[in-house]
Amino acid sequence: MAAESKYNIIREVGRGTYGVVYEAIVNQTRNKVAVKRMRCSVPENVELALQEFWALQSIQRKHENVIQLEECILQSGQIFQPVSHCSKKSDSHLLLIETCLKGRSPDAQLNNSFMRQLSSAVAFLHRNQIVHRDLKSDNILISHRHGSPMVKVADFGLSKVCQGKGNVNQHCFSSACGSNFYMAPEVWEGHYTAKADIFALGIIFWAMVERITFRDVDTEKELLGTYICQGKKLIPLGEALLENPNMKLRIPLKNNKSMPDDLCELLHDMLAFNPKKRLDAFQLEVRIGQISYGKKRQRSAS
Repeated sequence: MAAESKYNIIREVGRGTYGVVYEAIVNQTRNKVAVKRMRCSVPENVELALQEFWALQSIQRKHENVIQLEECILQSGQIFQPVSHCSKKSDSHLLLIETCLKGRSPDAQLNNSFMRQLSSAVAFLHRNQIVHRDLKSDNILISHRHGSPMVKVADFGLSKVCQGKGNVNQHCFSSACGSNFYMAPEVWEGHYTAKADIFALGIIFWAMVERITFRDVDTEKELLGTYICQGKKLIPLGEALLENPNMKLRIPLKNNKSMPDDLCELLHDMLAFNPKKRLDAFQLEVRIGQISYGKKRQRSAS
């Protein structure tokens, strides 16, 4: 008699170059989890799987906005059977975008909540000497377990765990990696620090507030992200800044009433061409708590 499987696969959440993420239920507890399946048939995939495992294992404490590693299973054969009605064209990777786009106008309070949660998650990772290196909307999951939406930073396949206990921003990296539309200018050059994560967050925050999306030509997915238009061509912001470091960013891009001045200034500081002038994760965490955007106005006493 075959043993009952531990997880029951519900649907596909996202599909990338190196793996597929499914929403699943733990049969024993009925808890919802994310199951990531990676084919380790080539050395490159094995390295990515181990890199993600080491990054998540290195975290001593849990953070509510960082996905938690429950276990790693190595198996062979065709034991893993997702449900047959699972669609390869699942729109669930747009959950963050769809949540931000509900209604006729952006929800400033919800956007503010997402920005606070994401900045807290990245500050937590950097305190634990982990640089994500592939922050993008497709790597951010949404959980509704406690009623209000909670973001979960996921996919640590390209992350790096820095050795030592010094400032994470002192470590330099040379291998250009990540997704083009979220890469900082210095990543394109192949010499960067943890502040590249802040640039990627700046892209996400700006796009979130102004509902800016683009269609990824390779995956045909609609993603949350900003860009520069050159004719009919969309150029990643980091690449455009590398070509023209003095380029002035039009923030806000669409509606002058969509953001207060302190949020515009924050985004400029996150997207600074020079990483030395860019905020680090710890400064960002403080600044996010100070901006007026998305906060309820206090009624004056009568």
